[in-house]
Amino acid sequence: MFVQVIQGQVSDPEQAHAALERWATEVAPGASGWLGSTAGVTGDGQFLAVARFDSEQAARTNQDRPEQDRWWAETSKLFDGEPTFHDSDDVVVDTQGDPDQAGFVQIMQGRGSDPDRARELMTDDSFDWAGFRPDMLGSVAAMYDAGAYTMVLYFTSEAEAREGEQKDPPPEVQAQMEEMNKLSVGETQFFDLRQPWIYAPK
Repeated sequence: MFVQVIQGQVSDPEQAHAALERWATEVAPGASGWLGSTAGVTGDGQFLAVARFDSEQAARTNQDRPEQDRWWAETSKLFDGEPTFHDSDDVVVDTQGDPDQAGFVQIMQGRGSDPDRARELMTDDSFDWAGFRPDMLGSVAAMYDAGAYTMVLYFTSEAEAREGEQKDPPPEVQAQMEEMNKLSVGETQFFDLRQPWIYAPK
């Protein structure tokens, strides 16, 4: 899988939403290899979009399409300043429900000191997460730039996610969480998408 992350400040979330709707209607049908996108705007105007493709080649082919170029030429005008981009083919996907049904999405961005160990911890399926946190529908983690990462977490609702956060994890999960925290370098940023825009191929 290949992931593209786009983010930047916008002053009009509704215009940004309309732009994503146009992409889904006019551009997505011809985007071969596109697997889905998750996007939204935080309360302070930070726009984030995470698009998934089955390969880097599919993503590059889509970028070269005239329809995509026209769409981006208009959409880029919505940003206050230059948006930033992150591309990754180092992706870990975990699903225990249907992320497309998420009512709340949280995106984490940070940097780790040992990406290989972090990947091992993220892919450890020895624990029944679905039983412990039924509010968590899945996640997508994309790693790039020497330990930097973007992780998208999908939840049934914000209320249920906040309730789930208060649960005391079993010892083995607590140990994993503590190890992940030790691998973290610098401050981790959290972006809450309370009205996520989730798109999938029709």
